[in-house]
Amino acid sequence: MELNLKAPKNADLIKDGSEATFMSDVIEASREVPVIVDFWATWCGPCKTLGPVLEQAVLEAKGKVKLVKVDVDQNQRIAAQLQVQSIPAVFAFVNGQPVDGFMGAQQPSQIKAFIDRLIDASGGNAGLEEAIAAAEEMLAEGAIVDAVQTFAAILGEDQGNVAALSGLARSYIAAGDLQKAREVLDLAPADKANDPAITGVRAQIELAEASAGAANEEDALRQALEADPNDHQARFDLALALVAKSDHEGAIDALLELFRRDREWNDAAAKEQLFKIFDSLGPKSEVGQKGRRRLSSMIFA
Repeated sequence: MELNLKAPKNADLIKDGSEATFMSDVIEASREVPVIVDFWATWCGPCKTLGPVLEQAVLEAKGKVKLVKVDVDQNQRIAAQLQVQSIPAVFAFVNGQPVDGFMGAQQPSQIKAFIDRLIDASGGNAGLEEAIAAAEEMLAEGAIVDAVQTFAAILGEDQGNVAALSGLARSYIAAGDLQKAREVLDLAPADKANDPAITGVRAQIELAEASAGAANEEDALRQALEADPNDHQARFDLALALVAKSDHEGAIDALLELFRRDREWNDAAAKEQLFKIFDSLGPKSEVGQKGRRRLSSMIFA
């Protein structure tokens, strides 16, 4: 799958429109990508506030939308046809038709939400979603290098894409490079730092670090527990050994048994580790869901 990583020039994304060019710049262009039309005037104070914010949001969309600015004093016929009664007035066109809009100055967050809705409604994110699905398939099949390249290409187009950030970090985990995985997570926008896709990978990194080299200790730890079932440290370490072998169900069983025997041991370490495993597995994991239910029944029993 190829991704177009060449960003459109600003001149292609933001234009001054006129009655002579409205058909080509807006109507025809909107059959390719959504086109936002900003009706403004030089004497309009709120227009001077809205304009730069709208332009910045369009540039950040990296070609998924375009902006045409129309001076109502110079293009009264178009303003009349769209029944523009006050300015600033913003209209969004898709496939030659106006589909959304607003009047008056807006906050940057409102403008971003407006553009995001427009992109989603027009299917503008479909290509990235297909690329993410393809990269996830590569990772599942063990084609780590290909997955890394594809996730990185997606981030080149949408640097705040949580699914791609998560996928790239998980690819580095699979490659055994936990440092790069952490560096990728540090790129997540502040408002998405607690997204389940991000917190789940962070938990995977912490588990991988904690369980490094533990897989070879499983037999010795089981023998220690046979000799003393109340050896809580051995049971906790056994859970880490099982995590290292990707036996998450076994690790959950061991930690639940530890929690049953002494829920306050080592500052409730069993419960904390269980939540870390649940986060790493993600909300859709049947193993994780089952473990959460079992823990809840023990807590509230």
